[in-house]
Amino acid sequence: MRMYKVLIVEDDPMVAMINEQYISRQKQFEVIGKCRDGRSALDFLGSNDVDLIILDVYMPHMDGFETLRQIRHRKIVVDAVMVTAANDRESLEEALRLGVVDYLVKPFDFERLQMALEKFIAQHSALRDIDTLNQSSIDHIIDNARRRSEDMYPKGIQEKTLELIINYMKVESDRWFTGDDLADCTGLTGVTVRRYMNYLAEAGKVVGEMNYETGGRPCMKYKLL
Repeated sequence: MRMYKVLIVEDDPMVAMINEQYISRQKQFEVIGKCRDGRSALDFLGSNDVDLIILDVYMPHMDGFETLRQIRHRKIVVDAVMVTAANDRESLEEALRLGVVDYLVKPFDFERLQMALEKFIAQHSALRDIDTLNQSSIDHIIDNARRRSEDMYPKGIQEKTLELIINYMKVESDRWFTGDDLADCTGLTGVTVRRYMNYLAEAGKVVGEMNYETGGRPCMKYKLL
């Protein structure tokens, strides 16, 4: 079984410790280092082989985005999972441009980090032992990674749709949303929204309350936890 080496880059020692505990629960991953800022992370990567970095955005001296830019500029071969309290569109777009495996918004739980690690494994497993790629093999690799991710959800729950709803709610994380609000803004049907909100409530991601202030028939409203 392939072991993957992980570097945690996080300025908060408590958060770094929790992330290390989460990662240590995965048999295929080994935390080989922890750095508190981007500069020390670049020094570490210069003298150690690392497969994956868990990279915080807000750090002293050099933030996560600049750190990842430097990693790409120096052609250091390593994948990254970005961890941040930022939930704005611009930050997500920048992370995607820099080629992150996943983008986790604090606070996240073990299951969400596990999902990110599974995405990383799916990509590496699909590419292993392939020397020459054609369109067919590329399509297979991308589809395999997608399927591995989707297999982690119950039937009827798709990752992209789930992320669409969650990312919309994160823009105004303190706000309560009705099903109609989410349907109007995401383009999903009311039935689909209810199914996903039921899943998120069962997973402990949102809290739901009955709204009696509608002036008509009461309806459920939801808020991110």
